[in-house]
Amino acid sequence: MRSFRVAKVFRDNTDKINSIDFSSDGALLISCSQDDQIIIYDCESGSSKFTVNSKKYGVDLIKFTRSKNTAIHASTKIDHTLRYLSLHDNKYLRYFPGHTAKVNSLHLSPIDDQFISGSCDKTVRLWDIRQPNCVGIIHSGNKPIANYDPAGLVFAIGVNSESIKLYDLRFIERGPFSTFKCSGDLRTSGCEWTGIKFSPNGKFVLVYTNGSIIRLFDAFSGSCTGTLPGVVNNHALSLEASFTPDSKFVVSGSTDGQVHVWNAEDGFKICVLKGDHTSPIQHLQFNPMYHMLASACSNTCFWIPLVLD
Repeated sequence: MRSFRVAKVFRDNTDKINSIDFSSDGALLISCSQDDQIIIYDCESGSSKFTVNSKKYGVDLIKFTRSKNTAIHASTKIDHTLRYLSLHDNKYLRYFPGHTAKVNSLHLSPIDDQFISGSCDKTVRLWDIRQPNCVGIIHSGNKPIANYDPAGLVFAIGVNSESIKLYDLRFIERGPFSTFKCSGDLRTSGCEWTGIKFSPNGKFVLVYTNGSIIRLFDAFSGSCTGTLPGVVNNHALSLEASFTPDSKFVVSGSTDGQVHVWNAEDGFKICVLKGDHTSPIQHLQFNPMYHMLASACSNTCFWIPLVLD
């Protein structure tokens, strides 16, 4: 991890980037931004392939579907409908209405055509990409965050920035089969949970926030296994954190424009990577197939290990 360096900087956006996502085969990266642009990058050649726009609806939380030619995203204009977009001809294939407030969480199932969304309307909705109406709804606390486990059989909901509820997709009507309740400083740290992720090996649940707090929980016992220290966040921004594909490390952006790296097992900070970001890094993810990291502020950076002779 210490050898990672910025290999390419893209300055295609005129405003802050809202989200990024790799295709499942690692060949493409997609980004969306507050200037209503959707940009697709080729990870093998290190180049931008093409740009489409969503001027009418705005765009946020964009995610590739299992096909690299389509994506799903949240809206920032008109209403809070989710939209299914064909990227090669910039046409909408389907709309998913239902949320009545800002959508703050959107993730695709790793195994099929389902996806999950969480909203400030205090609901989490389950969807099938083939039909417009949600196939399940859970009424939860304020600003719920949700995501699937790597096997696609379980999903987690972070509720009120104080508890994590685990649901079996086969028996949603039974309610959560496990609830992790946070107490003490885990609950009263003064920041909101803004994202939740499982580690690729399924052992950990990671929660990132709009403060300087990143938590790791044991996915089976629910115990907090560590707090990852040292993130700079003096603007109360949501700073995405992610696992490396081998689940050994956690990386996070920061408002100082640097990437922080920790060991996932013991929470020890490995290094801080300095790149070409002049504003806060709010989004970063590891490529699922290649030894490559992408980070974004209003610029997008590709990182790869430095090869020494």
